[in-house]
Amino acid sequence: MEKIISRDVDLMAFDTPWALVFILIFIVLMTAINSKRKTFYLSSKSKKVDDAISININRKKVRIKSMFTSIGILLLIVATSGPQIGTRVKPVERKGVDIVIAFDTSSSMDAEDVTPSRIKKAKFEMNNLIKSLKGDRIAIIVFAGTSHMYLPLTTDYEAAMLFLNEIDTDMIPTKGTVLSSAISKGLDIFTEEFDKFKVMVLVSDGEDHDDKAIELAKQSLKTGLIINTVGVGSRSGSLIPIRDGKQSSTQYMRDNEGRLITSTLNENNLREIAKFGGGSYFWFSNSADSYLDILAYIEELEKKTISTHEYSEYENRYQLPLLASLCAFLISFLIKTGLE
Repeated sequence: MEKIISRDVDLMAFDTPWALVFILIFIVLMTAINSKRKTFYLSSKSKKVDDAISININRKKVRIKSMFTSIGILLLIVATSGPQIGTRVKPVERKGVDIVIAFDTSSSMDAEDVTPSRIKKAKFEMNNLIKSLKGDRIAIIVFAGTSHMYLPLTTDYEAAMLFLNEIDTDMIPTKGTVLSSAISKGLDIFTEEFDKFKVMVLVSDGEDHDDKAIELAKQSLKTGLIINTVGVGSRSGSLIPIRDGKQSSTQYMRDNEGRLITSTLNENNLREIAKFGGGSYFWFSNSADSYLDILAYIEELEKKTISTHEYSEYENRYQLPLLASLCAFLISFLIKTGLE
């Protein structure tokens, strides 16, 4: 929901300012023509021709006619440049919730049990979710063995999608997956002791090398931060490819004893976190538009006024110089230069 209030500000701009260059060209051209005329009239022959012409022409009217023609041309150029006057600034009152996306960037997110991979599938679905938001603020946390604030709360969805597209499993050097670290970082975003208009969407395959996530989810709920979880992957699991451009063939991660590691989606862990965090569990599978369930959930939440965003809206005012130009041409046309 948006409440729009407008007020006028004395500003001016041009839609196509390069057209104003033609004014300079016109002035230079007219100056050159007038200079040649003077040179021509100074000669004796041209003076005789000029005197002969002047018998039937009113010079004063000729000058006035030329003046209105020039004014018409100049005003037409101004109209073509698209003048925009009387800028209107609109404060827009937005209603929504604060959404914190906590994104798992651990190595297991490279597993390919969903197409094309867990991390790419998650980025695709969350990108579509952000595109569909209306008025909500969004922040992004990335985590693996540690968590980091990646994008502070903003209503700039274009920036959010740009940041989201750059998320990668190589961005955090500390390996592992600590879900509690992501929840803790989410709590740090909000200074209010209690505010019910905030949610976390924790995107992960559920692998956790720490047992504090459920306790922190309970604590989050007490502060008004609802924890929702999104599972990415399959129950059967997948090997984890090693991303190394030097290898001619795909290599897979192994444990200390040389055995291949199979990463499976830990739905039970994610469901428990969502349960004690007061939220819901969602699943990104190979089906299309998996984000729609999350979007429907967000749209049903109670909204609050979270920001007032001001933007400028220019009003085109080319009509006035265009009308004045036509009037100048009409006056020029009506002026008769012959002697009465």
